[in-house]
Amino acid sequence: MSQNTATEYEAVIGLEIHVQLSTNTKMFCGCQLQFGADPNTLTCPVCLGHPGTLPVPNEKAVRYAIATGLALGCSIAPRSMFHRKNYFYPDLPKGYQISQFDVPICSDGELAGVRIHRAHMEEDAAKNIHVGESGRIHGAGRTVVDYNRGGTPLVEIVTEPDIRSGAQAREWLQLLRATIKQLGVSDVNMEEGSLRCDANISIRPVGATELGTKTELKNMNSFRFIERGIDAEIARQTALVNAGEKVRQETLHFDPSTGSLTSLRSKEESHDYRYFPEPDLVPVAPPAELIEEIRASLPELPLEKADHFENGLGLSVDTARFLAFNAEIGAYYQEVLLEAGADVDAKRTADWVTGELVARIGADADPAESKVTPVALAQLVTMVGEKKVTNAGAKTVLDRLVESGGVPEQIVEAEGLAAMGDGDELAGIVDAALEANPKAVDDMKAGNMKAIGAVIGFVMKQTQGRADGGEVTRIVREKLGL
Repeated sequence: MSQNTATEYEAVIGLEIHVQLSTNTKMFCGCQLQFGADPNTLTCPVCLGHPGTLPVPNEKAVRYAIATGLALGCSIAPRSMFHRKNYFYPDLPKGYQISQFDVPICSDGELAGVRIHRAHMEEDAAKNIHVGESGRIHGAGRTVVDYNRGGTPLVEIVTEPDIRSGAQAREWLQLLRATIKQLGVSDVNMEEGSLRCDANISIRPVGATELGTKTELKNMNSFRFIERGIDAEIARQTALVNAGEKVRQETLHFDPSTGSLTSLRSKEESHDYRYFPEPDLVPVAPPAELIEEIRASLPELPLEKADHFENGLGLSVDTARFLAFNAEIGAYYQEVLLEAGADVDAKRTADWVTGELVARIGADADPAESKVTPVALAQLVTMVGEKKVTNAGAKTVLDRLVESGGVPEQIVEAEGLAAMGDGDELAGIVDAALEANPKAVDDMKAGNMKAIGAVIGFVMKQTQGRADGGEVTRIVREKLGL
């Protein structure tokens, strides 16, 4: 087979996602969980791995793990095991991590066409803090460890290699994040490390069934960086294969500031960790009644919400998925609908949320934390629908709301943005526009209605954007007999 272009290859991508569970205490001890606490203040002999201590499983973490598995369509094991995963890092005081190996609590699920191989419980490691030459912690060039995070309950979700691009990975992870957030089992805050993602990536000739040599990208903590990192690694592997070189199995780091990939270490296999059953913990055997109780308590999940947005509210597929898969934006949209009342135009409201507002605050921002309250945006969308303000005027109002908040009606009044009605004043301005654009008049009479743009532009300039474009079009057609 010729190897001249990268299009002859397809990427094969599987994801490993670590989700910190929002319990009050750690996985196997009673230490409190608090992000940002002073280093090494939330520890005890159990999570520090002192000899003679015994772990005790966190019941709420087990419930949260089961809820996560059910939301992902997994089977819940009637009996699962904890194992010791042995490796030696400064952030692992026991010299091993309590995890699950061959008998995980959840397995064989599926979410939006991506199969879930397993979802298992484990404890988090502590946090290494690398201090460079300009550091002030214990001198220059040191690594210090904060053990507060050590022992935090995790669910690790492992997918089958069903993803084919960075863009698909990003969209699917947004859905997964929204699903877990909707469950209430984690705040899935990527900036604080509550959601971390590794990607296993290989390439193969299109049509082939055998998997290529995989590499692993570690601990990517934003959707944008995940997409960029995966695409960069696909390009790197493709270039290697096209040059007749082999891909080496290794763990890589993606630097989003430079777009570069650097090798961290050779990729470990399961036998490298010398798994064996945790002797201090009994198997987890949740009663069938408990599983059904958790299943019955599951809320409406994002895929169901997307269906409601599309088929219930009439939104487009893309808009429905965007709102459902972006938890904060979708929740804000629903708040705006609630504030606007029964007569709300759901499509127009969605356009203002996903288009105008998101464009101003950013797709990764939580609109609930902006200065634009759901009440204010609902009022603005209603005013547009009632033609009290034009689209152009409403965009100006939204600019002011984003900058400093406020009440739309007051901003419209203060800045003279109220829409002009269909009275004599507007009709007179349309007359002037027609007189100033004779070629446009001739073109419209000849059947080219695109020429009306020049007339509308004239009117908008004269009225400082306060005229309604639809009303101007109606008056023009009426005056020209079209």
